[in-house]
Amino acid sequence: MMNIVRLYIDPGTGSMLFAILIGLLGVARFAFKGLWVKIRFLLSGGKAKDDSDKAIKLAIFSDDKRYWSVFEPILKEMNDRGFDCVYMTASEDDPGLKSEMEHVKAECIGPGNKAFAKLNFIKATIVLSTTPGVDVYQWKRSKDAKYYVHIPHSPAEMTTYRMFGIDFYDAVLCSGQFQIDDTRDLEEARHLKAKELVLTGSPFMDEKRKKFEERKAEADSSSKAPDSSEKTRTVLLAPSWGTSAILSRYGADFIRDLLSTGYHIIVRPHPQSFTSEKELMDKLMAEFPNSDQLEWNRDTDNFDALNRSDILISDFSGVIFDFSLVFDKPVICADTEFDASPYDAWWLKRLPWGLSVIPRLGAKLTKENRGDLKKMIDDCLEDSSFTKARHEVRDEAWAYQGEGTKRVADYLVAKYEELTKASEEESEKDSKKDAKKEDKKTAKKKEKEAVKEVAEAN
Repeated sequence: MMNIVRLYIDPGTGSMLFAILIGLLGVARFAFKGLWVKIRFLLSGGKAKDDSDKAIKLAIFSDDKRYWSVFEPILKEMNDRGFDCVYMTASEDDPGLKSEMEHVKAECIGPGNKAFAKLNFIKATIVLSTTPGVDVYQWKRSKDAKYYVHIPHSPAEMTTYRMFGIDFYDAVLCSGQFQIDDTRDLEEARHLKAKELVLTGSPFMDEKRKKFEERKAEADSSSKAPDSSEKTRTVLLAPSWGTSAILSRYGADFIRDLLSTGYHIIVRPHPQSFTSEKELMDKLMAEFPNSDQLEWNRDTDNFDALNRSDILISDFSGVIFDFSLVFDKPVICADTEFDASPYDAWWLKRLPWGLSVIPRLGAKLTKENRGDLKKMIDDCLEDSSFTKARHEVRDEAWAYQGEGTKRVADYLVAKYEELTKASEEESEKDSKKDAKKEDKKTAKKKEKEAVKEVAEAN
């Protein structure tokens, strides 16, 4: 019987091989492009001008459809201003592909390495993304992209990104001052060049809050609104992913504890869990299938799940801030003994800001007090002292509430104008240098011709 040998390539080696492949493709691409330009130039009698690869003014990259809510308000604002953008998504079913905006071109550039293969050669003035890790693994900075801008997809910790998450961005649009402070501390600890950090607030949080208030007003005015005294409480379990997260640490036992409360349970794992922890997810979903009491939620947008829930149980996921700051509801944070070693937080040698404020937002769940989960849920929902603390944390994490979209758009437009002006000035300098060189060549040529004429006359 033939033995089948399975080859395993670790992420670092895979990234290196991918980088080598991309480098070879890049050399071939630019060599072919240069040859094609020369051919067009000769065929046109020296009059052809190559504008087939014109730079995109603003390219926005989304690695998953769930981040459309981050970019939609920004793109709408840029469209209203008549500013041309290209929205690039890795998801074939991204809602952004169906949006109809005159100044926004939306395209699917494929998943994984297929997307990175295109991004690594992109020609753009500004690239905006919520994806960490540029220039760390497969996604490399393009030599034809001038400025990379990161926008977080949560008003929470960027230090809980996997290590080196934002090191090679040029700028970061921050929702709160703590993000600026943490980033500066990381730069100092790792001796990094200082990035441009701009306090803009959070466009998608503004939109989510607006939507929540509209839904609440509709419910309040509706005669069909349910009586809260008769309503069964709904508990949302929405953890992060990885070895420090709830489902990895506690697994099936924790779901059993939730079901024993008698409350309606919504389980919404982090989308990355279905990729990085697929075996665990398959096992849990098979053991606890959808029922009248339990539902697994994988909606692209988490608004409905958050809006329907009375309380959230999580760990160090950024959804904690969506839930408590937008929906103004309490949370229970499970103590999973956070291991900072894979994350940027390791370099700070202190508890990340997001984890440090969680005790102010709700209760802390430990191995010792997990025995009576129902009582903890009830106590947390009935304790009004958390309300004031939530509002204080909201002000710390979410600056310029209601102004985020305008501030982000203002920044992008101003940065584009700044980069374009700098590029034009550089081109003008280069043109003057070329003109001087040409003048010198012409002068030398005339001098040689004059000397030749004198020699011939004698």
